[in-house]
Amino acid sequence: METVKLNIENVLGFVDRAELEAMQPEVLAARAHLLKGDAAGSDFLGWVDLPEQVDPAMLSRLKADVARLSVKSKVMVVVGIGGSYLGARMVIEALQSEFAAICRGSKPYIVYAGHTLGEDYYAQLLAMLDGEDYSVCVISKSGTTTEPAVAFRIVKAHLEAKYGKAEAASRIVAITDARRGALHDIAVQEGYPAYVIPDNVGGRFSVLTPVGLLPIAMAGYDVDRLLEGARDMRRRCLETDSLEANPALLYAAVRNALYRRGFKVEMLVGCQLNLRYVAEWWKQLYGESEGKDGRGLLPHSITITTDLHSMGQYVQQGERLMFETMLRVASPAHRVPVPTDERNLDGINYLCGKTLTEINDCAADGTVAAHVAGGVPVMQLEVPSVDEYVLGQLIYFFEFACGVSGYTLGVNPFDQPGVEFYKKNMFHLLGKPGC
Repeated sequence: METVKLNIENVLGFVDRAELEAMQPEVLAARAHLLKGDAAGSDFLGWVDLPEQVDPAMLSRLKADVARLSVKSKVMVVVGIGGSYLGARMVIEALQSEFAAICRGSKPYIVYAGHTLGEDYYAQLLAMLDGEDYSVCVISKSGTTTEPAVAFRIVKAHLEAKYGKAEAASRIVAITDARRGALHDIAVQEGYPAYVIPDNVGGRFSVLTPVGLLPIAMAGYDVDRLLEGARDMRRRCLETDSLEANPALLYAAVRNALYRRGFKVEMLVGCQLNLRYVAEWWKQLYGESEGKDGRGLLPHSITITTDLHSMGQYVQQGERLMFETMLRVASPAHRVPVPTDERNLDGINYLCGKTLTEINDCAADGTVAAHVAGGVPVMQLEVPSVDEYVLGQLIYFFEFACGVSGYTLGVNPFDQPGVEFYKKNMFHLLGKPGC
């Protein structure tokens, strides 16, 4: 079975194997907390067994709704913020063409709302929707989070004006709480098909629930393979105690060991442009899970080779406060060789016949060598390819490692009390009743 692999060779000059072996009891205790549900945040551990517990009847109904909406929609607007959209967007943007917005295929193109309050964005979105047949997937546990609530009101009004209230209702799917909340009540009153966000799964861990599965399926990708990959990685995470054989435990151990050595920033380095939203999802997952009680690594990201021409100088010679986790793809889907030019005015005929992957790999290898020599530890996380199965593995790998890492750090990885502070100030400034 092709699987995710973690190479820590270029970390061992900064943290030795004895330190990692000494951490094994800590990470195994953290894993035990996840499996027993006996530590802080235990009410939000539904994601641990989720890949094995997806309801076949729900999945069948979801696919039927996707088929129905796909017939009448060239575009789907996914309304959500944070974990309500980042997981789906990660998978979709990793798999689709970079030029999907222009070169439309047979499946609906996914656009996003609720993740910004930018007025120009919504004006442009509505202008585009004027000329497109579209449907809406609105995702919110409560239905009252300001950004998606405002976005849904705007898009819903446009949809009803365009199609009429009854037809608009047939084009909306809600993903929300099973029993309560504003969006739940709206869905019941308006007759929208609705799917449940499980009570015991937090937003940033929700990509393998309908929150992620419906948009991903709507974009034309195989959610069964995504779940299969997650199930296989789950078995590996749960059944193997050895750090060397369990990449999630090893990743949690290494990042905590480096943190204790004074490395306070983790850079996720993507080696392909289509993986940039893996980094965006990862940043929320780890930043919101670990950044509390005055502790936690700061998650940041760059892309090779794009950001080597912007952030590369700082990483190479700036303050030594970071380490890197480089996400590499063993077999990209395509090969594009460099052509020959007899005049060779640009001086790159030495690259003739080499594929861009070969060149990019050399850039990545050169970057690893340079950064390690410059005092930056580098882990390398290799995936065999970019497809649904591998992305399912990667999702569960990062989720499980996050839970283990957070407990090892000594925080509750499943709450986010600090998120509410800006909201209180915003509500007061906006004159919300009672604030």
